[in-house]
Amino acid sequence: MKRVLLLSIALCVAATGAFAQKKAVSQAQSIAKGNNADFAEARTLVKGALQDPETKDDAKTWYVAGYVEDQQFSAERMKELLGQQPNQPVMYQALLNILPYLEKAYELDQLPDAKGKVKPKFTKDIKGILSANHVYYINAGAFYFDERDYKNASEAFEQYLKISDLPMFAGEQVAARDSNYMTVQFYAGVAATQLGDRQKAIATLNRAKEYGYRQSDTYQYLYYEYQELRDTANMEMVAKEGLAIFPQEPFFILNLINIYIYTNRNEEAIDYLTKAIAAEPNNAQYYDVLGSVYESGLKDFDNAEKNYAKALELDPDYVDALSNLGRVYYNQAISAQGDANMLSDNKLYQEEIAKAKALFEKARPYFEKAHQLKPEQREYMVALRGIYYNLSMGKEFEEIEAKMNN
Repeated sequence: MKRVLLLSIALCVAATGAFAQKKAVSQAQSIAKGNNADFAEARTLVKGALQDPETKDDAKTWYVAGYVEDQQFSAERMKELLGQQPNQPVMYQALLNILPYLEKAYELDQLPDAKGKVKPKFTKDIKGILSANHVYYINAGAFYFDERDYKNASEAFEQYLKISDLPMFAGEQVAARDSNYMTVQFYAGVAATQLGDRQKAIATLNRAKEYGYRQSDTYQYLYYEYQELRDTANMEMVAKEGLAIFPQEPFFILNLINIYIYTNRNEEAIDYLTKAIAAEPNNAQYYDVLGSVYESGLKDFDNAEKNYAKALELDPDYVDALSNLGRVYYNQAISAQGDANMLSDNKLYQEEIAKAKALFEKARPYFEKAHQLKPEQREYMVALRGIYYNLSMGKEFEEIEAKMNN
């Protein structure tokens, strides 16, 4: 008899505990919807129920947890609607807290009862909260992005996209793949690039590139992510894909050429540049890059000189082409000077020195103009110092030395 009595007492205590937790959930809901809601108290009450074995698998527990967050978000948003200043960090953190709770509530709400029937109690309200708040996840992402809180910016954009794709909204307006959806795909990708997680950034950008919004920028961000990983195979793939969609965008052709140069595929580089020039014959940059391929890759200085000169014909103030053509002559001058120093015959020596000086003189105006256009660029000053020294231009040599020592 005694044992039966003890068992009855134990069952009574267990039932009392479960009742207390269910009561706490109801109290949390009541507190959260009051005029002077104490959201901290409501969260404390529902937190206990989320951890208690008797209530942690109850759809209402998770629904109320999300409801509390929604009420705080709505309270701050109401201030905004009334022209008052909301507490944005509190408002948007509450917004980010809603979805995980309501997802779990929805999952539990779809479970069959003891008779095997599914009788949802909270699904309608869950969908109502998520659909009403959906667009505000974009605002949250923008807020966090401006604050440089890229982790939460990424989370806000991802939650917007996730709500759009939830099965509960299949066929409904909230799930429409509209312009907002495409825009958020892009900004989710950009936010992901700031997290330092290259694989996450790559996955997010690969997803975003399929939706068309700022697609060229998306490909460029993706290229940079692979570049950080030194993944030349995927860099080449992205550059080729981007070039096929945006044939007029120099970024893709120029980076593709850089890959070919880096991997010693100079003939392929020349082939792509030739096609690019045929499409844009007045693009000085293409001729400059073609000159670099001939100079650095093939050591064909005649064709390098010809293409640098063409670039300058199209754009006389193109600094890179100025310094590149100047360098071609400068390096030939140094080479001639080295050959001269190997000669014992004074006549031949003087001939080679004269040849070297003529080449230094050809290089001089290009470096002088490059220096004029970019006076802080040290490499131009270094070249001019060598030119002035070898041409015995003492005054100019001293002036450039003084600039370099400042």
